[in-house]
Amino acid sequence: MIKNKLIKFILTIVIGFVLSNMSAYSNSIAIPTSAQKIEFTAEVNEEVWREAIPVTLTMHKPVYGKQPSEKSDVRLLYNSEYLWVFAKLYYKNPETIISTSKKRDEESKSSDAFGIILDTYNDNESAMAFFTSPSGQRIDYTVANDANSSIGSSSSGAVNYNWNTFWDVRSKVVGNCWYVTMRIPFSSLRFQSVGDETEMGLIVNRCISYCNEVNTFPDIDPQYGIYAPIKPSQAKTVQLKNVESSKPLLVSPYVLTGLSQIHELNSLGTKYDLNKDPKLTGGLDLKYNLNSNLTLDATVNTDFAQAEADDELVNITRYSLYLPDKRQFFQERSSIFQFSLGGYQELFYSRRIGLANGQPVTIYGGGRLTGRIGKWDVGVLNMQTKEFDITPSENFGVYRVRRQVLNPNSYVGAIGTTRLGADGSKSVAYGLDAVIKLFGDDYFEGRLAQNTDADGHLKINNNDLTFASLKWERRRDVGFAYDMIYNYSGTGFNPSVGFMSKLGVQGYYLKTQYGWLFGEKSPLYNFKFLLTGTYNKYINTNKVESAFWYPGISMMTKSGWSLSSYLFNMYDGISVDFYLSPTVYVPSGNYQYLSSFNVLSTPLSKPVSCSLTASVGGYYDGNRLSLTLEPVFNVSSSLQLSTSYGYNKLTFGARNQEFISHLAKLKAMVMVSTKLSVSSFLQYNSVSHAISGNFRFRYNPSEGRDLYIVYNESRPDNKFDFSQTEPISFFSRMILVKYVHTFKL
Repeated sequence: MIKNKLIKFILTIVIGFVLSNMSAYSNSIAIPTSAQKIEFTAEVNEEVWREAIPVTLTMHKPVYGKQPSEKSDVRLLYNSEYLWVFAKLYYKNPETIISTSKKRDEESKSSDAFGIILDTYNDNESAMAFFTSPSGQRIDYTVANDANSSIGSSSSGAVNYNWNTFWDVRSKVVGNCWYVTMRIPFSSLRFQSVGDETEMGLIVNRCISYCNEVNTFPDIDPQYGIYAPIKPSQAKTVQLKNVESSKPLLVSPYVLTGLSQIHELNSLGTKYDLNKDPKLTGGLDLKYNLNSNLTLDATVNTDFAQAEADDELVNITRYSLYLPDKRQFFQERSSIFQFSLGGYQELFYSRRIGLANGQPVTIYGGGRLTGRIGKWDVGVLNMQTKEFDITPSENFGVYRVRRQVLNPNSYVGAIGTTRLGADGSKSVAYGLDAVIKLFGDDYFEGRLAQNTDADGHLKINNNDLTFASLKWERRRDVGFAYDMIYNYSGTGFNPSVGFMSKLGVQGYYLKTQYGWLFGEKSPLYNFKFLLTGTYNKYINTNKVESAFWYPGISMMTKSGWSLSSYLFNMYDGISVDFYLSPTVYVPSGNYQYLSSFNVLSTPLSKPVSCSLTASVGGYYDGNRLSLTLEPVFNVSSSLQLSTSYGYNKLTFGARNQEFISHLAKLKAMVMVSTKLSVSSFLQYNSVSHAISGNFRFRYNPSEGRDLYIVYNESRPDNKFDFSQTEPISFFSRMILVKYVHTFKL
């Protein structure tokens, strides 16, 4: 059986490499403590400055190991409540200090930046990041999977910008120096102490925009790719003593009022009825640190009105599109719950909770426990939703454990998910996974998962309900590297709390690549050549589902220009017709064609940057021309404009069919200060003949206090088909006002 073979293979790998992979942590450095009261200002007094320990930065790019272009003086200190980070960042010419944003979590690549990455559990796999810019903005995010984002890794990505926590920063530019003071409460961190000692991994980053430079502590080899400066496994271990996390109970009640209006087509398809839904409601969220490494979150009448709107997309593939979850409640330690099924596929997909066909479903409430118990990472989530349309009230459960084994970069884990309906419906899934660092940069990953059948029964020996995956990869961008993957997904495997784009297929994936870094005198920063191939077939018919191979190159200059180009030799087997529009479709059958994919980007460090994506060539039995142009205008730290235009033209001459789509977007952001911002988002989709707009006002006078005003509208364009009904001026309108106030008890 597939499951037995997979388990035996995993055990063989584990036993075979257990002795060769026992490695010790690097020597740690002790951060000094201070008993005095530290004034929270950008410019630190000399007595505190002398107490703090200095760290030395090394150039990471564009020339690894070179002396940094600008001087940096960075120091760390802690007291009973906070970890303090101080920095004096010098410039030979103060006119080269660049800041292009004030908005929370808006990490503009054209701005100077300074921050730290904390691997708070020192597990070499996950971390929290805290960054700022000369304008004093706060940027925080989490890092998962050791910042590895290759094929087969977590589809949620290596970096999660939707996560937020409580911390503060002061920033000030004086002459030719930019001062930074960060104050990070230990109550906002999750860590584990042994006796009176706590070890964490630390990385310090400084980004200097005008020369496209990144400096790091410790010195980090760029061979690990674009995420190398934030890889937890490359962090320096730091030691703190007698650190305790306070246990505040954070209570965050909210009140919300507003009005939504929706035109809905009646059952006969002859008229749009206008439904009005006035709102006046409230609820609350609770957060309690049971100890330094366990956090309990609870929510009642959960609301996500302030979440940013999804981007409009035009789907010209036969697969469902994956959309990330931006809702705050699901972000805390979200990496614990990740269980990748390869590419954009997950055993747990949080958008299954509280959303149905893009429409919000009332969540009565729920809770989540995350953290570490002994050597185990644990995550428990349970949510209850209200009935919606034909869907009954449902209870969603997710249960996850992981444990580090063999070495700091390896773990084994298990996950379970449940979806129980008030009408008696039941769906359960479970998974087992292992990530083992074998030697050097080589990793093995194995995953096994199953779900229940249509009657809610779990059948252990049923391959139709089973998913299995094996992967061997070398995680590096310099020199020779590879990915080798085998995936099996049974015809009945489709977890109801997960996301699957391909059902009932098995196949192989192989990527080989060779990369170079160039010396100081070369205008090139890096160059990579790769050769990739994949082969997938339907399990029930043994026919080809998809197969392709392609050579490709990617390169970047030291000034920031980048180019990627790939030539695809495609073979697709379509089992059923799939429609691009009511009159344009691709018939079932087998197809072979050539296609190219190309991306050109200008330096992101400039006030105006742009990327151009072009796909040209065959498309099943026709031809394709797809272009996307995305310019960004960083006018100042108070104003940012970005636009995007996407064009698709698919022609099928033998069938006299043509599909053309236009997707235009315009975003504008006005940032009065780091506490007050206004953003607007206008989108046009020619496929749905819809124009949609989003306006979002946020006032955040302090962490935990937020006022939001949100306005959304969707309306038809002048080509929308109203031949069977009376025209309407809009599809939907909604205005909401929400206020959240957090109390610390």
